[in-house]
Amino acid sequence: MSQKKEKKAPVVLEQIAILDFAAEAKCIAKVNEEVIFVQGAVAPGDIADLRILKSKKSFKQAQAINIQPLSKHRTDVACSHFGICGGCKWQHVSYEAQTAFKAQQVKDNLIRIAKVKLPDFQPILGSEETYYYRNKLEFTFSCARWLTEDEIGKEDLGSMNALGFHVPGRFDKILPVDHCYLQPDPSNAIRNGVRDFAEANGISYYELKNQKEGALRNLIIRNTVTNEWMVTVQFAYAAEEEIKLVMEYLKSTFPMITSLNYVINQKGNDTFHDLDVVCYHGKPFMVEIMEDLKFQIGPKSFFQTNAKQALKLYQLVREYADLQGNEVVYDLYTGTGTIGLFLAKHASKVVGLEYVEMAVEDARINAELNGIKNATFFAGDMKKVLTEEFIAIHGAPDVIITDPPRAGMDLDVVNQILAVKPKKIVYVSCNPATQARDLALLDVSYEVDVVHPVDMFPQTHHVENIVRLKLRA
Repeated sequence: MSQKKEKKAPVVLEQIAILDFAAEAKCIAKVNEEVIFVQGAVAPGDIADLRILKSKKSFKQAQAINIQPLSKHRTDVACSHFGICGGCKWQHVSYEAQTAFKAQQVKDNLIRIAKVKLPDFQPILGSEETYYYRNKLEFTFSCARWLTEDEIGKEDLGSMNALGFHVPGRFDKILPVDHCYLQPDPSNAIRNGVRDFAEANGISYYELKNQKEGALRNLIIRNTVTNEWMVTVQFAYAAEEEIKLVMEYLKSTFPMITSLNYVINQKGNDTFHDLDVVCYHGKPFMVEIMEDLKFQIGPKSFFQTNAKQALKLYQLVREYADLQGNEVVYDLYTGTGTIGLFLAKHASKVVGLEYVEMAVEDARINAELNGIKNATFFAGDMKKVLTEEFIAIHGAPDVIITDPPRAGMDLDVVNQILAVKPKKIVYVSCNPATQARDLALLDVSYEVDVVHPVDMFPQTHHVENIVRLKLRA
């Protein structure tokens, strides 16, 4: 008869100093020169006991417990959902410390990975608004909400419905959100109003596990700096009368909604780019304004989620591009063409390239909306589109703007840039590590003369970085 192995008590290291932030909002500690990645609401400067979760050859993973004393970088937390919700993981750290750590993160990545000659860095551009700065939030309906520690094991749990955010690591569990500090009012009122209306009228919430039941699936709230509001409701297995009931409630209760839409989505995921969107009330789009430019934003459109800070980012890109009016500019990974259109009146010609056809359609619409004739946009796999033949047709670029996804630029794209040798490259990145890798590849022909971090997402570990490269003499 086999005996069950006794479960070993977890190893706990006591009174360990938290040294610095690491990737994905974790922190770093060291014991006998061994690196420990620490999760939990810790901050550099804390002293904590560390419960070891995993041990690898080169590092350990741990959970912080019994955090005392606390770091001088800490501040009061505004949100009651902090620590469970997956967003705003740096909310317990002062904003001054957040921006300092982000700037250091950029510096560390560029020095450690790029290993190229670097100028003095520009001070990080912080965001004036550190709360209520987002213009888009997406909430999920679920009939199986997340349970608090106090609720586990209790029989009478009340309603199990939830409208809120996914709990990190649990796609099937939703944290009910009462107040979110990321988007301005009336975002909270709209979300809580829909929740209360659905409960009062017996409209069912989506079943995330079996995906075969539930009327209400997803709620997306968007807004502009000019105070237009767009609400899109995803329904799964809803009757026509339920859809009308919810839509009429939103229309009559929130007259500030200028674009009210719904989608029927019975797919295995919440994406709806391949589904029909029905505009129930108002216009099928919003219009965002940046300086003298207008950008049309539909339910499927991508747009920077911190519009005020995005404007400052684009202004810096324009400054560092230093266009004289006669340049051919290539805008790689152009998205919906915002940066390219922002630069168009300062250039002879702008050529935008993007993977996503739908984004390119938006870019073309926005070019037409603003009467911009010297910007053209093309969709396709970047490394297949940006060929010698393409460049021969559209002209060799004098300046390249590149704003790739987190994975950085494709190697073929880097090689093509090196082949055509534009005089300047302005590289915008949301991932300093992959940006640093690309800078090392470009170093054969280019030198870095500007590094300027920009904080687009306060209360999070994410940071943007602008680098300007000039062709070596």
